[in-house]
Amino acid sequence: MAKRDTPPRWDRKMQQRLARGEAAALGELYDRFASLVHGLAHRVLGDETAADSITREVFVHVWEHPDAYDPRQGPLRSWVAALTHRLAVQRLRATETAALPAGEGGGTEAAEELERRVRRASVAARADYIVHSMPTPLRAALDLAYFQRRDYRGTAADLGVTEDEARRRLRLGLQLLSTAHDTTTPPGYGADA
Repeated sequence: MAKRDTPPRWDRKMQQRLARGEAAALGELYDRFASLVHGLAHRVLGDETAADSITREVFVHVWEHPDAYDPRQGPLRSWVAALTHRLAVQRLRATETAALPAGEGGGTEAAEELERRVRRASVAARADYIVHSMPTPLRAALDLAYFQRRDYRGTAADLGVTEDEARRRLRLGLQLLSTAHDTTTPPGYGADA
């Protein structure tokens, strides 16, 4: 069993390849994480064009600064997600701040509303990341229970598992999702993304 502070081999190798300037490594990284990056950016910004722009910015940043990733802090996937979140939130704040009314009265309320929007977008992006990162059995159980409205017995029957196993999967999936409101740290990565 690998040590907790040892990053997955793929992550270390990818960082080394990027540091050497291997264009094929960037292509492989893009193939693996582009949908994650675009989905998170779109979740925060709510705009396809802005999400496309953030996706480009993330991969340019990774290409230009491969040493910014610290494998001891967590998986490369989490670092890329945290970077995406940070850039998307910066873009949201910049865009919305530019649209704030100048001058009197409404400035403070508008700034507070902006921060509420940023927080809601962050929670939604984090929940999306958690759902897409959780193991398939947990995701399948949650899908059956919450989107297809099956109880734990129906979920167990559809998945071909015991009722106890279905309850365990649902409980664990919900526990993971309950962390979505903790936006102080990006999912799975240290505070300094």
